[in-house]
Amino acid sequence: QVQLVESGGGLVKAGGTLRLSCSASGTKLSSYSVGWFRLAPGKQRELVAIDGARGARQYDDSVKGRFTISRDSTKNTVYLQMNGLKPEDTAVYYCNAAASWSAVVAGRFDSWGQGTRVTVSS
Repeated sequence: QVQLVESGGGLVKAGGTLRLSCSASGTKLSSYSVGWFRLAPGKQRELVAIDGARGARQYDDSVKGRFTISRDSTKNTVYLQMNGLKPEDTAVYYCNAAASWSAVVAGRFDSWGQGTRVTVSS
């Protein structure tokens, strides 16, 4: 499994913006599909955005139009730009990668990183 490190979380007011980073070391992400997930208290981990290795992207309805996933192959990093943040976006955000789109969607990974915490105040 690809080793990834998430960063960029923080405390923001509703309507604010954050950019999360998901950086890989030792493995080129260009051939992987990468997903951003979030885990909020009392809820199950959910996939919020996925960037396919061939350029396809998909978003959960709850973040569509507000979040943008992108990747910089030169930095071996995938980003999640989050605009118009809402209190309900408060969660720990994780990224993970797999060779196939369907594997990311399934979310069945052997391990997860520490994630990065996003807190949105009202």
